[in-house]
Amino acid sequence: MLVDETVQVKAWARCEFCEILDHTANLDILSRLTIWAKEALQAIIQQRQQIFLAYLRVYQLPQPQDVSANLGQKEKLGKFIGLPNSLTASEVNPVLSDNTFAIRKQQLEKRQPPLHQELEELLGALTSINIPAAKQLEQDIQIFLGWRRPLQPASNDTDLTWIHKIAEVGNSSDGHSFEKLVRRSLLKLGFTGSKLNPEGAGGAGGMDFYCEYPYPVVGECKATKSEKVPDGTPAQLLKIGINHLKTTQYTRAIKLIIAAGKLTSYAQRTATEHDMNVITPETLQKLVELQASYKNSINLLELKEYLQQALFGIADDKVNHYIYKVNQDIQLRAQLIELVKKYQENTGYKRASVDALHGYVAGASIRIKLQELHDILVELSSPLAGYLGRIKGEDWRRDRFYFLRDLLIS
Repeated sequence: MLVDETVQVKAWARCEFCEILDHTANLDILSRLTIWAKEALQAIIQQRQQIFLAYLRVYQLPQPQDVSANLGQKEKLGKFIGLPNSLTASEVNPVLSDNTFAIRKQQLEKRQPPLHQELEELLGALTSINIPAAKQLEQDIQIFLGWRRPLQPASNDTDLTWIHKIAEVGNSSDGHSFEKLVRRSLLKLGFTGSKLNPEGAGGAGGMDFYCEYPYPVVGECKATKSEKVPDGTPAQLLKIGINHLKTTQYTRAIKLIIAAGKLTSYAQRTATEHDMNVITPETLQKLVELQASYKNSINLLELKEYLQQALFGIADDKVNHYIYKVNQDIQLRAQLIELVKKYQENTGYKRASVDALHGYVAGASIRIKLQELHDILVELSSPLAGYLGRIKGEDWRRDRFYFLRDLLIS
């Protein structure tokens, strides 16, 4: 019986190398480097006396192509299907980068064991688990290993849906909803505390929010559509804060007011004299968007240093300066990752020392001290980052680094 079905072609491949293997081949290593189990490879050798191994470089097509095929039930597996029309192949979108493909090809040719055997085994186990969290972890591991490129520079964090509403709600008359968004924002930034329940009660008689860790932050929210922020807002923070926390605990806490609209002169004076930071919903939104787009980019202890600095009162400039610094740090790291990749591609070396990279970075007009460069390279090669790989040397100058995946920035 013939089955009429449509096959979608998404990629094309070019054979870069091929070889014929016999019973003397190291099937154990070959199995670890491919999807084939050792037993399956042994069965092929027993049946055919040899294995034809092709090294294919795969490229994505600009647009998937639908191909109609009439297949017999027994022909579905391993059946070649002819294209009805010719396709224009492009090398613009390789599935693996030049460096990653070269590393994988050499591993196969020389039968070198995988660099991350445990991760590859975990990846194989995840393929059969059909739940979103497993699929996301599978994609993250593939990106870490250099087998997949990030598809978009911006984060797909689902929290961005409510994060994008912070400024809008803050500039409305819906104070209750704004308080909830502020608490959710503080949790997103990494603060914790019993008074950060997004559904908890605040407002009159109680603190709008209170963070306990990594340091105390006490604050008030003021959503307003058009009116100015009155003196009652900072005065309420002072009164309620001292009543709930007592003077000593209140004094050592960071004081934060998130309010839309301009402050009256009295409100500005009260906030300034009592070391209160006042920021707009727009500034809070930018801070939380940065955290969502680049996970863990916000260092709360660094942010504390900015909030403790004079001048007090209107504090948007202080927080925006910190946001600018974080963005510059991200830009620098993206540049360094790209330079490590280009160094490997241009020199043909698989790994680079910090001294060699320092000279290469200087040639790209990036001024950075050698030790600072090493510190950043170590950061980027940590398991939680996974942008670079690192082979630890006898001392820090003998460390070697290599490219794993890009850091895409919007």
